[in-house]
Parts: sequence; structure tokens; C-alpha cells
Amino acid sequence: MKVTEHIAQAKDTLISFEILPPLKGKSIDSIYDHLDPLMDFKPAYINVTYHRSEHMFKKKADGAFEKVEIRKRPGTVGICAAIMNHYNVDAVPHLICGGFSREETENALIDLAFLGIDNVLVLRGDAPKNETFFEPDPHGHAYASELLDQVVHMNNGVYLEDDLQGGVKTNFCIGVAGYPEKHFEAPNMQTDMGYLKKKVEMGADYIVTQMFFDNQKFFDFVGKCREMGITVPIIPGLKPLTSKKQMNILPRIFHVDLPTELSGEIMRCKTDKEVEQVGTEWLINQSRELKAFGVPVLHYYTLGKPQVVRKAVEAII
Repeated sequence: MKVTEHIAQAKDTLISFEILPPLKGKSIDSIYDHLDPLMDFKPAYINVTYHRSEHMFKKKADGAFEKVEIRKRPGTVGICAAIMNHYNVDAVPHLICGGFSREETENALIDLAFLGIDNVLVLRGDAPKNETFFEPDPHGHAYASELLDQVVHMNNGVYLEDDLQGGVKTNFCIGVAGYPEKHFEAPNMQTDMGYLKKKVEMGADYIVTQMFFDNQKFFDFVGKCREMGITVPIIPGLKPLTSKKQMNILPRIFHVDLPTELSGEIMRCKTDKEVEQVGTEWLINQSRELKAFGVPVLHYYTLGKPQVVRKAVEAII
């Protein structure tokens, strides 16, 4: 079922979770171990992230170095199929621009359609860890809007091959990303909101936000969206804080602010266990306030901390 159909049929705020594919060499059991504690809450769907390949330099026998491409977390399509089969729940694969050609993207979409997967989340993706700026694949997309356009075309039966006649129309529900604190590459919030409106006008069905820790920023973001005529569902993305080092990592990598009250409480913690307790309480309060605001879904980035997310969801349902 489509994300938008889940929302339309819901009588209360829905719950959804997001997971990382396991590192290459790990089994699907690591996914089940991660999700088992969370499935009691009957999530509407599970998001599965996609990670682009990375480049490494390996020394050859002659002493020269060779640049090789490594994909450390493969298997998003297979994981989605496994989750749907194992739990009988919808899975939402991420599609990214970086590291994929248009042809590879089309083949992935064909596979997803064959598997009966009804939803995709379309993202540009980040630059590789060892590179400063995002560089698209030479035969791929540079922007999420271009990737979105390819999915919309396939929903209309238009494939990459010009001479392909009578192509079956796919029927994907398409999600896109929103940034309550502005995408870090956008020159200003107004410009960023303009890009978001363009994606909705192109065919995006719903928006899921980057993580945030100040609900007022989300409320303001939703207000701006509605003022601009963006009427699709807007789903808040939530993440638990569990260690002191995240105070530096999250603002640097994800370009989000931590409220003064939250950072002050964390600074007073002596151990990460205490930080986890503070972060859990903050997440619970965020969730309660967002639910009272009437959000359609509470979307939790579990990222290796299913027990923390479990505590938060237990407290609000």
C-alpha cells in the first residue's frame, strides 16, 4: 500500500522506522534482530536507506596505486523484499543520485515494481566520505528533481529507450526530502523552499524531513509550506541523541542545531548512559508535541538504536 494511502486510512498518527542496510558480509538476520523489538508497534512502513559507493586507493604489485570502487552497504532492494516477506509490512527503499547511472536507476525501479513495492523516497544523496563536494555519476542525475522526473516518467510508461513502445506504467508513491533548517547548500530558506515546491509540482506525493530537535522549526517549516501552496503530507524525521560526541557530529554532518536547553542538559551528563536518558526523554517530549500538532506519521531514524526508539514509542502510544 502507498504511504499516502496509509495516511488517508489512519485514525491516528502512524509510526514508521528507518534502518541502514548491514555492512557487506553481514546476514539479513542483523536486520531482523534490529527490527524485532520495534514490530510490536505495527509500523505503517519501514524505510531502507541506500548508500553510494566509495572510492579507495589500493596498492598494486608494481607499487602503483589503483582507484577502486567499493559499495559497503549493498542490498537495499533485497532487504526491502525480505522485510515485506518476513513482517508483512510495506518497505520504502531510498533512491539516490550519487553513484548510479540513469540505466541502473531504471533497472532498480523495474525490480522494485516486479516485487510489488509501491513507494520510493527520492534523494540526491551525499558526497562520498573522502570527497568535499557531491559529484554525480557521468551518466546519472545531479539533482533529486532529475531523479524524481525519471520516476514520474516511468509512472507514465516512459522508459529511457526511445523506441520502447507500450511500456507498462509503474505506480510508485514518491517521497522527497524537506529541510526545516534549510539544506546546507541552499543560499537561503526561501530558495530551498522553492526547490521543494518544484518537486511537489513535478509529482512528489509526500515530504519527509531531515532530523530536527526543535519542534518550533518544524512547525514554522510546515507553515511556510502551506503558505506556498504545498499541500502534500509532511512527515517529521526524528532521531534519538545517545552520546556526547553527537553534539559535534550532528551539527557538522547533518547541519542541524541543538536547542540550548538540550545541549545544556547533555553537557551536564557524565556518561553516555546519562546522555541516552536525556536524549530519550527529549525524543518522547518531541513526539508527544508533534502528535498533538497532528502530524500524519512519526518517522524514527533508528540507526542502530532500536531499544531507545522503542522506549520513546512505548511512552506515546
